[in-house]
Amino acid sequence: MGKYFGTDGFRGRANVQLTAIHAFRVGRFLGRYFSKGKDRARIVVGKDTRRSSYTLEYSLAAGATASGADVYLLHVTTTPSVAYLTRTEGFDCGVMISASHNPFDDNGIKLFSSSGEKLGEGILRLVEDFLDGGTLPLATGEDVGRTVDFVTGRSRYLAYLLSLPQVGFRGMRIGLDCANGSAFMIAKAVFDALGAEVSVIGATPDGTNINAGVGSTHPEALRRLVQEKSLDAGFAFDGDADRCIAVDEKGNLLAGDAILWLFAHTARETGGGIVTTPMSNSALGKVGVPVFYSEVGDRFVYEEMVRRGSFLGGESSGHIIFRKFSTTGDGILTALKLMELSVTQKTPLSVLAEGFHPLPQIFRTVFVKDRGILSSERAKEAIREAERLLGGRVYVRASGTESAVRILCEGEGNLEEAANRIERALVSEVL
Repeated sequence: MGKYFGTDGFRGRANVQLTAIHAFRVGRFLGRYFSKGKDRARIVVGKDTRRSSYTLEYSLAAGATASGADVYLLHVTTTPSVAYLTRTEGFDCGVMISASHNPFDDNGIKLFSSSGEKLGEGILRLVEDFLDGGTLPLATGEDVGRTVDFVTGRSRYLAYLLSLPQVGFRGMRIGLDCANGSAFMIAKAVFDALGAEVSVIGATPDGTNINAGVGSTHPEALRRLVQEKSLDAGFAFDGDADRCIAVDEKGNLLAGDAILWLFAHTARETGGGIVTTPMSNSALGKVGVPVFYSEVGDRFVYEEMVRRGSFLGGESSGHIIFRKFSTTGDGILTALKLMELSVTQKTPLSVLAEGFHPLPQIFRTVFVKDRGILSSERAKEAIREAERLLGGRVYVRASGTESAVRILCEGEGNLEEAANRIERALVSEVL
């Protein structure tokens, strides 16, 4: 991870770790960098529903146009829509203003290349160098860029989603939890157009309620909706809609690992196996196709998918990538593919998922001042003790999106005590 950019962009508390000045300077760099060797760069920008997204959006656009680029504003839209439009509409770069599943007072900047992939480390290091005091000339006269309202881009993305299912969903009763985020205008429109009867929660954003008790990080709200209304399925997205957590007709949660398991037959047909991360359940190793592992983050999953020739990849958090259709996790696309699978096989999701038997797991997030405390001897010894106690798998890593440490314990032993030992060590280091 760099100084500013982690596993999923530049993220931090809005106007504290990530300010309008940062956004302006990111825009300044992008506008100049992508204008090299051509008359004028074209950059497409989307945002989620956080109140601070307006500040960052306009600041970044001001920086980019001051460097001579034209900026196309999608306004509130999803991260995968930005990736899709960047690669299909001939843009030099795509930008998404979002902190994904984080609380509303955080925000972030995600950057995409012209191919719709997350920008590589090389360019990100150049951005960081500029943020730390670099200088660039300003465009003048007719070389100054302009902003363009590109709300029609959202309609093009919606049309693309509608083109993917090979069947309609007439007669299906579906619940959607839009997390009061980016999906609130798109998800229902897609499922309505495909003939489903749709019930929606988390679709009244006010700038401060994104991910608040709803969405993929709080699927209990969707479970209640599915059970109370006897729906056929439900799908919960996160703040920027690149994740999907499903709920079957019985109210059972189907997180990323279960979704990957469901689609493993597709990977078997292509011979490419599936790609996931060490955060996934070890039961995926019994899926019947080769399983490959990347670093945590859908950017790294995608890179490994390309290297392996894999069609399918994703993370336990609900980032699912169908490489034939997308370059990044896409929550709405994932929901469409799950419903298509259920409809074409005339089988409810609960039955389709019956063969997946995950090992017991416990997952903890410990917020810390310095993620470097993982290198302390106390933390290392606690991890070794947890592994001995559990007799299973322990995976601990620094978060790439928050000042936190993620703890995963998996096995048949005392999961609570194993996780507690590591958490106590981390907390004691802070104190």
